[in-house]
Amino acid sequence: LKLVHPPTQLCIDLASTFTKNTLMTYQTNFVGTKTDIKIIKVAARCIDLNIFCTESDEIEKPRMTTAESEIVGMAEILKFFGEKASSEVATFFRFSHVDHWIDFSLYEMRNLSQKTSTEQNKVLEILNEHLMRNTFMVGHVLTIADFCVAISLEKISLTFDSNPAVFRFYQTISHQKIYELPKSNTETFIEETSNKPELEALKRVEISGNAAIDKLNELGISNMTYAHEAAMTVEEQLEKISSLDGAKTKNLFLRDKKHGMFLVTAAHDTLTETKSIAALLKLPTSTNLRFADEKYLLEVLGVKQGSVGPLSLINDTENQAKFVLDKKLVDADVVISHPLRNDLSTAMASKDLIFYAEKCNHEPIILDFSAVKKIDDVHEKKVKPEKIKKSSKSDKPKQQEKSVDGGKKDMKKETLLAIDRKKSEDFAGWYKQVITYSEMIDYYDISGCYILRPWAFEIWEKIQRWFDDRIKERGVSNSYFPLFVSKKALEAEQDHVEGFAPEVAWVTKSGETDLIEPIAVRPTSETIMYPAYARWIRSHRDLPLCLNQWSNVVRWEFKDPTPFLRSREFLWQEGHTAHATFEEAEEMVYGILDLYAKIYEELLAVPVIKGIKTQLEKFAGGFRTTTVEAYIAGSGRAIQGATSHNLGQNFGKMFNIKFEDKDGSTKIPWQTSWGITTRSIGVCVMCHGDDLGLVLPPKVAPLQVIIVPVITKKFGLDKLSDYVEKVLAELKRGGIRVKFDSRDNYTAGWKYNHWEQKGVPLRLEIGPRDLEKNQCMAVRRDNAQREDVLVENILSYVEGVLEMIQDNLFKKATAARDEHLSKVLKWEDFVPALNRNDIVLTPFCNEDEWEEKVKVMSREEALSGESEDVRSSTSVAAKTLCIPLDQPKLPTGTKCFVSEKPATCWVLWGRSY
Repeated sequence: LKLVHPPTQLCIDLASTFTKNTLMTYQTNFVGTKTDIKIIKVAARCIDLNIFCTESDEIEKPRMTTAESEIVGMAEILKFFGEKASSEVATFFRFSHVDHWIDFSLYEMRNLSQKTSTEQNKVLEILNEHLMRNTFMVGHVLTIADFCVAISLEKISLTFDSNPAVFRFYQTISHQKIYELPKSNTETFIEETSNKPELEALKRVEISGNAAIDKLNELGISNMTYAHEAAMTVEEQLEKISSLDGAKTKNLFLRDKKHGMFLVTAAHDTLTETKSIAALLKLPTSTNLRFADEKYLLEVLGVKQGSVGPLSLINDTENQAKFVLDKKLVDADVVISHPLRNDLSTAMASKDLIFYAEKCNHEPIILDFSAVKKIDDVHEKKVKPEKIKKSSKSDKPKQQEKSVDGGKKDMKKETLLAIDRKKSEDFAGWYKQVITYSEMIDYYDISGCYILRPWAFEIWEKIQRWFDDRIKERGVSNSYFPLFVSKKALEAEQDHVEGFAPEVAWVTKSGETDLIEPIAVRPTSETIMYPAYARWIRSHRDLPLCLNQWSNVVRWEFKDPTPFLRSREFLWQEGHTAHATFEEAEEMVYGILDLYAKIYEELLAVPVIKGIKTQLEKFAGGFRTTTVEAYIAGSGRAIQGATSHNLGQNFGKMFNIKFEDKDGSTKIPWQTSWGITTRSIGVCVMCHGDDLGLVLPPKVAPLQVIIVPVITKKFGLDKLSDYVEKVLAELKRGGIRVKFDSRDNYTAGWKYNHWEQKGVPLRLEIGPRDLEKNQCMAVRRDNAQREDVLVENILSYVEGVLEMIQDNLFKKATAARDEHLSKVLKWEDFVPALNRNDIVLTPFCNEDEWEEKVKVMSREEALSGESEDVRSSTSVAAKTLCIPLDQPKLPTGTKCFVSEKPATCWVLWGRSY
């Protein structure tokens, strides 16, 4: 028997894990339906098994005959394959829940194309809901179950609009080389149609029914089209069509929220950085051109990723995209590009390409990319004065303080500490000044412990009330468990205690007496709560058990403490639930994750990325950890916002939590835990604050509006009070959190600075002239805009402007994050991206060994031989932030950016707090 070559594009490095002792030496025959044969071939390719297939629609269950025995049923056959494979490859067959989804494809999806639309939609809804949360059928690990499901979907009409997650999944799986390998003389599979001629590497073809080629012919444009194997990247296309004369192209479909979409067609060797393109297009320096999602590719250009080209302009009937063309291509005689498909390449004269674009109502914008360096130099010169101008604003508090003093000597009572650290120059120093001068925190005499003053605690209360209301809607009840945990209970789950061991604080004395056994102060409450769960849960009727507690925890950090972000004691909520099924637990995990994302995005105006932690970063002792990750533009670091864990059944086994199911069997419940902390306040401060102090989103600001009276010697506060009280009453009637600063020992200028430092979203200034005109002056904290507002419209105006401020803060934070979100495919570009303060999306093999190597290698390259304090909480080493739930398409053959093994997923990396 011959050994076939393993497919190099498979998302798991099957070739490296295959060993001689797993080689099948069986004469193996398989009988089944056409669909069964497809599945079995995928499985056989994974373990290099030579198998002879016979198609039969009359057989009830597929059968496989080996030299040892006959195996009946697809599930049993695949199980056999897993048993005969090496331990690494066996994961492809035996990973958790693989059997469940194989059975689902074999029974629920069998002959799906022949079922009614209602039955099809029911199956697709189940799949779509599951795949919205998972890259593959069993999380982020590619298994045989993915191919079983994909093969069952082959004859189903899928659309991005109806079932986006299923559509994305099918496109990913169906593009794997292992899904349908081209035939070669090294492969010994016996095909039902074995006499089909092989496709030549590159040959001229006549194509009909292709909208782009039909348009070329309609316009009388001479063209030649060549067929080749599918090419997902520029490099692959160059390899396929290297023998053709003409300029090869690369195509970028870019999008900016304000300036729209651009299809950029350039010569394959032209440098096409998005910032340079924006500069050449003379767009504002704040423009954030990013690669458009596949959703826009399909909606606007009508093509999939890898098939973009200028000929796809025919599908942009509404002119949503602008067409940008490289001058190098204009000067070329012949241009070659994909005609809506990446297994075809069409050549035509460059002048004819321009004519084609014009006839598609897209007059090209011709750019000379050789001028990029000159443009960049101009922008360098422009940026410097802007930075100087911006930083000069930081002197404003001192200048205003001086004007308030008016040269008087006895004004000590009006002294206001001005923030003299610049956010762009000394971020850590700026942060400490902002949170202390704004009266959010005060320091304590135990390192790493801080006093939360009312201005900070009120923000926490607003988060608390919002979240508490929503978890109660999900059937969660509040409770409280003790602060202390016995050593025996804490050490019951070994992985769990090892994860927290360095941070656990122990009580060893009572007065002067040593305790018989040390008692731990809770670092988290799993080991405190679950002995009680074991007593309370007896029957399926006791489930689900869903409890939450608002409490404090102690984790004795040895790294540099930072208020809100990294402290030895902090406030949080921790939810702990137990469920009868894995699916119910998963629903809770992702439902809570969605609530955490809304806390950040809807309350705190901070954009986050939802994802799954890698095995090295997941919660100690748990099955899976999901997370929301934020980005701090001022420091260039990422930060974990909140986590929601599927604990699996591990803690149930450790604490003997069991229940009697409906059928009388004894089972272990599936558990979850989830928490968000006061760290969220620090993230909000860092994202939105500026050189004047806090900038608070209106939804969480303790005060949304401050009214400051402007008085003179001739026009005292007594003459304004009735007018101000009228405004105050109207705003309170509308539920606005407002205060009238009537203190008479501070000037109006001092009050302006004071409330700016505290980040109040809107200031209303009322003086004698305002009284005469029945108006007030409104000043926004987020952009310093000033506007006269009639008092009769004050409530509707304030409600509207607070919404605008909330929205503006979120948009600014999102733009700042997206500007530093880069995609890297090779190691040599990784650390430079980190040094630009980017968070980096890379294709990754998702192996623990390589994750650790990236940490070490990135630290060493960044330090260049210098040392780093191990106690630093802001290491230069990169770490995985998450495997984003919203996974970009992973083109066939994509290699891990560091190991060059086949990539299994996209992973987000960054330097993190």
